[in-house]
This record gives sequence, structure tokens and C-alpha cells, in this order.
Amino acid sequence: MPSNTVVPLSKFILAQIKILKILALILLLISLKLHDMGNDKQIIHMDQDAFFVSVEVRKDPSLIGKPVIIGGTSERGVVASCSYEARKFGVHSAMSARMAKMLCPHAIFIRGNMDEYSKASHEITAILKENVPLIEKASIDEHYIDMTGMDRFHNTLKYTHELREKVMKETGLPISSGLSINKTVSKMCTNECKPNGELNVNKPEVQSFLNPLSIAKIPGVGQKTFLKLSDMGVKKIYTLAQIHPDQMVSLLGKNGLILLQKAQGIDNSPIIPYQEQKSIGTQCTFKADSIDVETINNLITSMVMDLAFELRNKRKLTACITLTIRYSNFEDVTKQAAIPYTCLDSVLISKARDLFRQVYQKRMLLRLVGVRLSNLISGFEQIDLYSESQEQYSLCQAMDKIRKRFGDKSISLASTLDLNL
Repeated sequence: MPSNTVVPLSKFILAQIKILKILALILLLISLKLHDMGNDKQIIHMDQDAFFVSVEVRKDPSLIGKPVIIGGTSERGVVASCSYEARKFGVHSAMSARMAKMLCPHAIFIRGNMDEYSKASHEITAILKENVPLIEKASIDEHYIDMTGMDRFHNTLKYTHELREKVMKETGLPISSGLSINKTVSKMCTNECKPNGELNVNKPEVQSFLNPLSIAKIPGVGQKTFLKLSDMGVKKIYTLAQIHPDQMVSLLGKNGLILLQKAQGIDNSPIIPYQEQKSIGTQCTFKADSIDVETINNLITSMVMDLAFELRNKRKLTACITLTIRYSNFEDVTKQAAIPYTCLDSVLISKARDLFRQVYQKRMLLRLVGVRLSNLISGFEQIDLYSESQEQYSLCQAMDKIRKRFGDKSISLASTLDLNL
């Protein structure tokens, strides 16, 4: 073979080797993917037991074993949380304080501290994030964890137990856990083993686990749906699971089909990764640069109210507020603050105005102001029940109803009218 053909041939052989390596890698990835597809999902649900009460007990161990009620300290108050000892007397969250006192007159009522509860929530989230591949923070006191495929490296059932023990050891707070094939079933497992328990239901056992349970135990079944199905004689999940899909759709619309699937142990909703920067925000560039502090404060108030309304519509809470200003020379200054989980106008407006006082130091003309709410989680009802001012919460509810009926700008504070920036 002539010498001038050796180089091209060697290059050809090397190219073929590279192609074979790439093909081998692709085949390996495909085989791993098929392995994962063949495996059932492994979803862990972790939920704190009587979370607000547990934080108070951690602070004051003399409360252990006693009927404790958080919130509801005034006659017009509402129960935000209660210990399992209080629940034995029929007390539950969202109950009026007056009724709770009638049912359990010897209960210990505590106003509570949302700042402490928020900090405890962050403690738990930080521990879980360090020890699992994929986590969703569903509310202030519950998390979903996706361990699918990790059984090649860990025994998931054993790891769930160890993770639960780790949280309790490092925080001093009780927690229960459920392990199953999807979010719905794992959450129902947790609810069945509370308090301070753990339960695993494998795929072959899912339907037999669900069948004897009340339809009220399916996540998302409200009082109206429960009553409508009960009137039809559908009280157990076993009965619900037998109904034809068309009948469920005609009865409850598309939600009927989702409910039927849950009764059959089907839930394809994914784990949504928890991200600290998940946020909503707005900003306003002025028509002309301004130094009118009072008007700018009123604008901030209006912006915060719009964002808080959006939060409540999405059933979300925020734990961080950020305020940004831009001077006339295009210099941006930003200040943010961690806050207890909330979605109430009064709390957010007060903090936003405080941030503006801190950030606006140069007394120069401004051309832009912006507000952002971040660290968002679901589950606003429990927090609102705890709100320091029941009147403030009632006011937010009333204003929200008007906005939903007549439009976002149909009602506002008098100070935010006729803004001309």
C-alpha cells in the first residue's frame, strides 16, 4: 500500500472507533431510560404533625400532651392549628374560637408567632434539599420527594425512614411520611399514619389500600363534592372507582375525571422542583422623573395590592419581598427582606414602604420603582386563619370578591387613586 494512503486509512479507522463509542454510549443511555420507565415511581410525602403546635411545644416542653390551640385568642378569632389532644374533643382548624372553647374549655390558647413557624419551615426544607435528588415544597409544612430510580443506590423504604429520623433529630419536630407510586397515594399514606408515623404502599397494594377509605380522604375533595357524591350513595373510594368516566364528567366536569383517576390510584402530576427564586413582580417607569415621595409610596401600595391579589388567586404565600428603584442617572438600587409567610395586603404594604425608606437615600429624582415577591409556596388558607387581624383578612376577602366580579381595578385604597407618575 502506498505510504500516502496510510494517513487517510488511519483517520478512517479512528473515526469508526469514535462512532462506535458514541453508539455504545447512546445504547447505554437508552437502556438506563428503559430501566427507569419499567420501574414504578417512588414518591415520598412528608408532612409535619400539627406543625404550629409542634413549634410551640419545642419552645415550651411543658405543653407536651396537653390540648393546645393556636390562634383564636379573641372571641372573633379562628383556630389556625390545634394539638391532637384538642382534636379528640372535636376541635379543628378553621373553627371559631368560641366553638373551640365550648368543646375544649381547658385548652391552652396561644396567639402564635408566624415568624418562628416560617423559620422552622425553612429548617426542614434545607435538610431535605441536602439529602434528596428532587423535592417539591407543597406548603409550609409538607414536601414531596421523587426517589424514582434511586433504588439502584438506596433502599428507598429504609432511606425514607432514615430521612424522617434525621429531620426529627435535627429540628426536634415530629413528622410523618408516606411512600407510594404517586403524589396522591403517598399523601393519603401520610394522612393514614399520622401522627408520628410512616407507611409504605406498593403498587399491587394501592387499590386495596384505597378501597375502604372515605372519599373525603382523597386530596382535593371539598365539602360540596363530598355531599354531592354522598347523596348518590358514593361514600367509599371503592364505589367511586367503579363509576363510568362519562358519568363523572357529566356530574363534575373535567374535575370528575381527575377525581375518578385518583380513586383508581392514578396521578401523573410531576414533582415541581422547589426553587427559592420562584416569584411574581411588577415595575413602573414614570412618565417624568419624580421626587414626590408620598406619591411614590402610594404607587408602591397599589403595586403591592395587585401582587397580593394575584397571590391569593393562585393560593400562594410569599416569604420574601424585594424593592428596586432606579435613579434618573440609571443607577439601580435593590433591597430585599425575608418575611413570615403571608399574602395579606397590610403586611406586604408595610414591609414594602419600609424597604423604600431604606433604599431611597440619595434624594435624587427617580425614574422607576419595582416590587417582587419570591419564595412562593402553596397553602394560603392556614396562614390567613392565623393572621394578626381578622378584620384585615375579612377586608381582603371582601375586596377580592369585588375584583373578581367587576375587574382588578374596580376597588382600591383612596390613597392610590389618581396616581399620575
